[in-house]
This record gives sequence, C-alpha cells and structure tokens, in this order.
Amino acid sequence: MTETESETAGNGLPSAHPSPAPVRDLRLVGANPDFWYPVALSKKVRRRRVLAATFAGERIALYRGDSGTVYAIEDRCAHRQVPLSMGVVEGEKLRCCYHAWAYRGDGRISQIPYLSKGDGRPPRGVRGYPVREAYGLVFVFPGDPARAVATPLPELPAFGSPKYKTMTFSRTVRCHYSFMHENLLDMNHQFLHRGVVGKLHPELLGYETDARSVEARYLFTHTGGKRNRGAGLLANEGIGGSDSSDVMTIRTGYPYQTLDLVPEAADHPAFRLWVAYVPEDAEQRRCHAYGLLMIEKPGIPGALQLAWPLIRRFTERVFAEDRLAVEAEQRAWDEQGRDLNHEIFPLILDLREVLRSNGVPLDPQARACGGAPACDGRASTLGEGPAARR
Repeated sequence: MTETESETAGNGLPSAHPSPAPVRDLRLVGANPDFWYPVALSKKVRRRRVLAATFAGERIALYRGDSGTVYAIEDRCAHRQVPLSMGVVEGEKLRCCYHAWAYRGDGRISQIPYLSKGDGRPPRGVRGYPVREAYGLVFVFPGDPARAVATPLPELPAFGSPKYKTMTFSRTVRCHYSFMHENLLDMNHQFLHRGVVGKLHPELLGYETDARSVEARYLFTHTGGKRNRGAGLLANEGIGGSDSSDVMTIRTGYPYQTLDLVPEAADHPAFRLWVAYVPEDAEQRRCHAYGLLMIEKPGIPGALQLAWPLIRRFTERVFAEDRLAVEAEQRAWDEQGRDLNHEIFPLILDLREVLRSNGVPLDPQARACGGAPACDGRASTLGEGPAARR
C-alpha cells in the first residue's frame, strides 16, 4: 500500500486531499559520475610530475608522462595502500615511492622489481580513469568507463577565439554543489553585492526547463549607487561606464552551468562564463569550482590587458561574497540536520528537480524521504515535475 493510499478521513474513507508524496532532500543527492568533470588545471600537471586530485571522496593520482600525455589512476598502491601521488614518473609509467611497484596509465601493474617468476601472482592493479585535456583543464570520467567515449565534453566555442580572452578560476567552496547552481541561477540575490555593483534591478524575462536543463533570461538595469569600475569593464562599457540594461542568460545543463551577458544594443555576449562544481569529499559538502570567464576584446588593442587586474579584482570580490552566502547555507543544513529552506521561486524549484532527478543518492537510505532527514517542500507547493515558462 502506498503512502497516499493509506491516508483516510475521520470516517474511515480515503481522504479527498491526501498528503503529497515526500521529496528527497536535494543535499543528499550526489553528482552523477557519468559525465566529464575537471579535477585539475592542466598547468598544474607538469611533465614527469604527479598531482593528487579527488572526486566525491575518490582519490585520484594525475601524472604526465614523457610524451606529454596525462594519465589518471586510483591514488593508492595495491601493495600497501600508499598514495601513488607520492610516486615517481618514469616514461609513461608511475612508480610507487615505497617498494617501487610500477603502474601503467590504465592502472595495471607493469613491474614488481623484486618479484621473480613463480613467487606468486601479482595483483591486477588499481582503477584507471578515462582522462582528457581541454580548455586548460584536465577532465576525468569517474563513472562507467564504457560510457566515456559516447559522452561529449562541454562545447565552448568562445574559448580560444581571437575575439575573446579567458580568465580561469579554481576555488574550493565548502558547500554542496547544488547551492552553487542555485546561487548563480537565482539573480534575485543582487542585494548581496550592493557594495560592488550598486543598485541592480533584475527582471526575470522567462525561463525554460526540461529533464536535463533549466535556462533563465534576466533583464538587468542599473538604477543607481556606486558601481565597481571592473563591472563596467567586464560588460564592455568602457572606462567611464554607463547606466545601461543588459540581458543575462543563465543555464544549468546538467552537470555544468553557463552565463552569457549581452549589453544593450549588442548582438553578441560581452562575456561568457562556463563553470563546473566538482564534489571533493564523499559526503559532497565541499566542492571545487572550475570557471572559465571568456571576455570579449574591445576594439582598442591592449585595452583589455590593461583592464585585466580591475576585472579580476571585481570578479574575485563577487565570488567571495557568493561563497560567504552558500557556505552559510551549508552550515545551516549541517546544524539542522535537514533542509528547512522555504523556497518560493518557481525557477529554483524546477532547478532543484533537475538536479535531483539527474543526480544519484549519496546513501541508500536517502532514496525515500521517509528514511532520510527531510524534504524541501516542492511537491506541496507547486506540484510535480518541471514545466517550461516563457
């Protein structure tokens, strides 16, 4: 018997208004591993060096062989469990620092120096991860390796374009990745940045959603107050700046997020942002944000280079304020043991449904809300399933 069927009115007959089905707490939903996730900046994985990385509690050793190829294998020696990230690269192989067991790039053991024939069968090795380099990042596929070939990397046409210059971000944030998706998509939080951007009026023009994505369009109007010079430079408004309206399109296309800003009277973005939030710990209460901010070059040669420090300072300050807020949200969840949010914005409720339905449970007991601490109230407020709105 289902929960709905078991509900009755006072006369013993089924209730005409049964309680809605409980909804799983989004903060207990893990990132789906069957996608390409960045785990390091390419420049950090130097030739003949090893770098420790993580995905959702899985420790990964990245190393670059003599050929320049990057490999990703489980960060433990099958012998004594010593981290292979402490090892030594020899050619295209990685040798454990302890007893010098050698591993190929697929995680298979290629040599145990002191093992003679007939001394016993060596272990097979450790897990190897599909790995690709793109956009100055090292991506791994932590899920089913059979799906890696058919799963595309994100497409970023502005990256490497002569019309844009890219600023790269790499920061750890102490919160569940879903808080980051919500923060960027819900632009009603601009009061948080009032000391940087002045008074901004965001107007939701409309949004669309399906099983894998949510895309929202906002009209941003600056209505007064002191505005950081870097904000105007980023929006390609020049040194003097101007009170203009911009159209901002933000999209969560699971598991990534993008943002395009098109200034008033322009026909293409002044900047484009791509970001991925990669869980670091097994409980996924900490994530690493990898961001690529592609900024349009102005007509004056060298102008963007001169403005670069101001833009960087502005973006770092905005990110710091956002991080302050989302980490406070995570602390509240930790203290309360469940999600007590009273979300009323339909856009964010639909986003939560996308993240929930595409993710994976962190714990088998979290598959049903009744066995885990709490729900976010979506089913009792706006019905079931995302709906497209314009």
